[in-house]
Amino acid sequence: MAPGAAAALALALLLAAAARPAAAWDLWALRCGFSADCECGFGPDLRGLECELAISLVGQPLVRQQVMKGVREFLENRNPVKPLVMSFHGSTGTGKTYVSSMLIRYLFQGGLQSPYVHQFSPIVHFPHAEQIEQYKESLKRWIQGNLTNCGRSAFLFDEMDKMHPGLIDVIIPFLGPSWVVYGTNYRKAIFIFISNAGGEQINEMTLDLWHARKDREEISLQDLEPAISKAVFENPQSGFWKSGIINEQLIDFVVPFLPLKRHHVKQCVVSELVQQGLEVRPSVVQEVADSIPYFPEEEKIFSSTGCKTVASRISFFF
Repeated sequence: MAPGAAAALALALLLAAAARPAAAWDLWALRCGFSADCECGFGPDLRGLECELAISLVGQPLVRQQVMKGVREFLENRNPVKPLVMSFHGSTGTGKTYVSSMLIRYLFQGGLQSPYVHQFSPIVHFPHAEQIEQYKESLKRWIQGNLTNCGRSAFLFDEMDKMHPGLIDVIIPFLGPSWVVYGTNYRKAIFIFISNAGGEQINEMTLDLWHARKDREEISLQDLEPAISKAVFENPQSGFWKSGIINEQLIDFVVPFLPLKRHHVKQCVVSELVQQGLEVRPSVVQEVADSIPYFPEEEKIFSSTGCKTVASRISFFF
């Protein structure tokens, strides 16, 4: 299939998603009671989310803090003035996709498979810069159609660093307090942007703070946000370049993912061994952790790939 046809097919499939029926009612939905919040398979389990973030997410105290604060404040407001908009930033393997998937799993029946959860990849859905105007129109219609179908929807935009600049601004009307989608309260929607942009700056800042003997639990958003903003929002290659989303301050929470140290990688190895039903051997944990590249070259403090390659490396040591 030609690249243009493949992209068109991907968009057509996304547009068709708005017509999919709601998932069948089951016991899962009973946890949120017979309230309006249960519509569209939405049944938040914040206690479960907080518990899994604490147990399963390694080395990211700031992420746990920001995500729980954002989601809790948003859901406690019965009539939010705008959708919840979060932007995840960090280098490869630090947990951005993992956390977004976990978050959705604790909010929607069926998690990422829910018909009310929608994912975008610029490489898959918007590959050709010369078709940006077509993409804008399709994206706007697709989001409006799904919000009309269910205001309690979630939209995930992966690899924002690869998004064509200017494209994402077409969704600005859906992110603020002024847009009206008849028949539904679109302000209950959730938008999550995921990007590697800013990862290099986060890594440099974290390394500087480590040299200053500042523990990662002491690192604050204020330590990192200026560097993230400059790297993400002033970069001509970024999907957020000169974006009205930034100028109009429509992002509620910027969530930085810190680089992982060797002992964090070991925790990932143990978790993966358990998940695969394999024996947790200290020698294997050490060997897998040692096989991963670390930076800076002299000190080798942080994993260059986070925990991303852990699962694929385990097979070499069994």
